[in-house]
Amino acid sequence: MIETLITFIIIFGIIVAIHEYGHLWWAKRAGILVREYAIGMGPKIFAHRAKDGTLYTIRILPLGGYVRLAGWGDDKTEIKKGMPASLVMGLTESEVTDSVSVSDKITRINLSEHVELDHAIPMLVTDYDFEKELYIEGEVFGETKRYSVYHDATIIEEDGTEVRIAPIDVQYQSVGVIHKILTNFGGPLNNFILGIIAFIVLTFMQGGVPSNTNVVGQVEHSTPAYSAGLKAGDKIQSVNGENTDNWSEVVSAITASEGKKLNLQISRGGADKELSVTPKKIDGAYRVGIMQSIKTGFFDKVTGGFVQAGQAATAIFKALGSLIARPSLDKLGGPVAIYQLSGEAARAGLTAIVYLLAMLSINLGIVNLFPIPVLDGGKIVLNIIEAIRGKALSQEKESIITLVGVVFMVVLFIAVTWNDILRAFVH
Repeated sequence: MIETLITFIIIFGIIVAIHEYGHLWWAKRAGILVREYAIGMGPKIFAHRAKDGTLYTIRILPLGGYVRLAGWGDDKTEIKKGMPASLVMGLTESEVTDSVSVSDKITRINLSEHVELDHAIPMLVTDYDFEKELYIEGEVFGETKRYSVYHDATIIEEDGTEVRIAPIDVQYQSVGVIHKILTNFGGPLNNFILGIIAFIVLTFMQGGVPSNTNVVGQVEHSTPAYSAGLKAGDKIQSVNGENTDNWSEVVSAITASEGKKLNLQISRGGADKELSVTPKKIDGAYRVGIMQSIKTGFFDKVTGGFVQAGQAATAIFKALGSLIARPSLDKLGGPVAIYQLSGEAARAGLTAIVYLLAMLSINLGIVNLFPIPVLDGGKIVLNIIEAIRGKALSQEKESIITLVGVVFMVVLFIAVTWNDILRAFVH
């Protein structure tokens, strides 16, 4: 139980962290303010604000994560009229730089009842603008006052989270379409990169990658091949007179034998030799007890990782094609299914854990590119529409489209999770 939970948190945490970092990296390159980078959901258990204004948090529920990009979606800090706030003017000595002097501007705005600031000005807010004019106005000791707000000021939200304000020049809407597309594609791209790296690591852990040559890698003891005298390094040139130029042809000839004796033409040390072997039925297929050879070179292993990643992506696309052709909840899996797979991987060992990490990362990258509003693919579609129209959709229309996507994904998530629970505890 504990090892399953730990494995689940590690695998899910790595995949989500890498995915969200992809959005963060491209957003910062585009000049978009990343207000928060969070791993997990719910109340925060760790927080660190970097010099560039990004707040890095770890939250208590290990399910998902997010980046808060300035101006992206509903990323706004709303202040209601008459709401109490406390304001700090100027910077501390450690924050002051030679090029910045903001002694007459508000640098911190506190909306939380749980946070107290030294030398703060109490205010009942009546008006504010943190995007264009950068000011805050309200009642201070019975008088109405307006203060200028520093461009890089921070705001402490009601739950105690302190983030940068988001002037219009650092918002998502202010950058070009290409930068928006790269920011949205960054998450899936990082998942593909993580999957490839994990598969490369896996090939090194396994000692190499299978070779499709007709050379025998290993011969298992007490098997038909061992009794017939086959040895590692033998090249199987033909089976019953039929040429076998690669491993796939060797396997096909053996499995199609239906247990009948086979005559093998082999090459050993430059000399040709004939052997006879009778396959046995093992696990539903006819086998003789030989294993294919392994390529152990450094570049073979690296290339093998790319090949395995490509094979994984192909398998995922085939599964998605089957799902579209014949929809069924049994073909989908949510957190419960991933939790079960994590348990199986934990019991199987480190190799199985790395394999699961690689598969899930590539799977998440592909699924996130589906053109569904709220997913990265849906956002990219909106970016393409903006490029074609020459202007973005209105905030109202984009919000409606996003809401439809959210409702669809929430309903699907609930249905898949419930189906996973039924499969796990009923069947």
